[in-house]
Amino acid sequence: MKRDGVTPWPAELADRYVRQGYWRGKPLGHWMWTWADRDGNRVAVVDGDVVVTYRELAEYADALADHLLDLGLHNGDNILVQLPNGWEFLALFLACQRIGVAPVLALLAHREHELRCLAELAEVKAIVVPDRWQRFDHQRMAADLADSLPSVRSVIVLGEATEPTTGSTVDLRSLLERWQDPARLRARLDAGAPDPGEVALFLLSGGTTGTPKIIARTHDDYEYNARQSGEVCGFGQDTVYLVTLPMGHNFPLGSPGILATLTHGGRVVMLRSPKPEVAFPLIERERATVTSLVPAIAQRWVEAALSGDHDLSSLRLVQVGGSVLDPAFAARIGPSLGATLQQVYGMAEGLLNYTRPDDPADAITRTQGRPISPADEILLVDEAGDPVPPGGTGELLTRGPYTPRGYFRAPEHNARAFTPDGWYRSGDLVRWDESGNLVVEGRVKDLINRGGEKISAPEVEAVVDALPAVRRSTAIALPDPVYGELVCVCVVLHNGQKLTLSEVRALFADQGVAKFKHPERLEIVADFPLTPVGKVDKKALRATILTRDAGSTQAA
Repeated sequence: MKRDGVTPWPAELADRYVRQGYWRGKPLGHWMWTWADRDGNRVAVVDGDVVVTYRELAEYADALADHLLDLGLHNGDNILVQLPNGWEFLALFLACQRIGVAPVLALLAHREHELRCLAELAEVKAIVVPDRWQRFDHQRMAADLADSLPSVRSVIVLGEATEPTTGSTVDLRSLLERWQDPARLRARLDAGAPDPGEVALFLLSGGTTGTPKIIARTHDDYEYNARQSGEVCGFGQDTVYLVTLPMGHNFPLGSPGILATLTHGGRVVMLRSPKPEVAFPLIERERATVTSLVPAIAQRWVEAALSGDHDLSSLRLVQVGGSVLDPAFAARIGPSLGATLQQVYGMAEGLLNYTRPDDPADAITRTQGRPISPADEILLVDEAGDPVPPGGTGELLTRGPYTPRGYFRAPEHNARAFTPDGWYRSGDLVRWDESGNLVVEGRVKDLINRGGEKISAPEVEAVVDALPAVRRSTAIALPDPVYGELVCVCVVLHNGQKLTLSEVRALFADQGVAKFKHPERLEIVADFPLTPVGKVDKKALRATILTRDAGSTQAA
């Protein structure tokens, strides 16, 4: 491995995955040209008024790869990428795959707090951002970060208002001019192609600690991740995939998402906003056949579809993941949108489970599917680590050809998250149902799932504890009708002190914490209930608040 801090698969397993055809021994950048040679002038990507063919996409990506080399980026380097959905983002991703530069895929909601941790951990050589997005100046934030991070050489900016805030600022669009002799450039880049066993990209984990965890995915494992997902979901040349969720997420990028669509010869349609008033006209115009949603967005779509103002008849498959669906609501999604619901239970750490389009209706609405690969291994264990009896609920442990063996540069966390023989501890409590599908019952990890975004409770608590008025704090999830869960902070104050939710949220803003992590409710308590071993009993605390809320509602 060119990057230290990556845990490899055992050699005998890697050899087996190659022999059995799971790993095909080619870097992701190689497949870009396989697609172009196969589909040439067919449309690969539609982004607003921009239409890009398979061959054009490959040529744009190669030109960009060449310019990245000119900027001093090389095989084995990492870059931090924070971009909105768009064809330029895809071209940049593929350009990185051509030259062995691994993008760390951040979210647009992330601010300096998160980006600094990621950039320092991965020692990134460049930061790629939009100029502005939803009134926030990403260019200025990136420039400030670059000034304080010795590893960063360049800030690459996408937008109409790109300004040379520093001498190292570069306009992304200026790097996308195609060569006059693309065949010669292709041959040169082919000669320096990265090893398929090397890191291709870094995904972010919805981990339980305050320090961000990043997941190194190799060319071999992620290509299989996308290809096999596409096969299970029936992707083909007639697939028109609408990119509704941020493509920095594993779900819309490669599970099956964009990469599976291109692998199987389909067409990708970029969407900047998942709002139904934006998405529905595009579904009608482009005749989209499949898309991926989280429950909160699915709920908005179902409600909006009742108006019947747009023709959604092209939709065949609506994938919903990120958090568990209520079965009653799940039963409404397919009929409301005129498509088959597919529940998706997966993780950026690897394992993917889907209900199948031909599963019985009850399995589709009440389970979270089954693994995509015959090589996926799953073990359900109790608190002592022993296998649970058939039909029992236990923590899901997994390993397989697209589930890495450790987080990047996190040895202490890896000792807790992975067993000595390579099983990844998911932190999810699941059971097998009689149909052979998994049912997610809850979680072991201390996470808050707000609209599919996993928020670490300890990370929230670490910020709140910095307030002078706070003696102790704990963060819990409370139910929310739109996002599924919201962030509630419970605090014990020092004697005589006062605190408001506005003051708490102001601190999060001042610290540059992503807005979706900002607490939405504050509870001031005299003390916390404790478990028998002296830990805060979050379950009891949550129950007390919900009981009180229910009483208040009834009284009203």
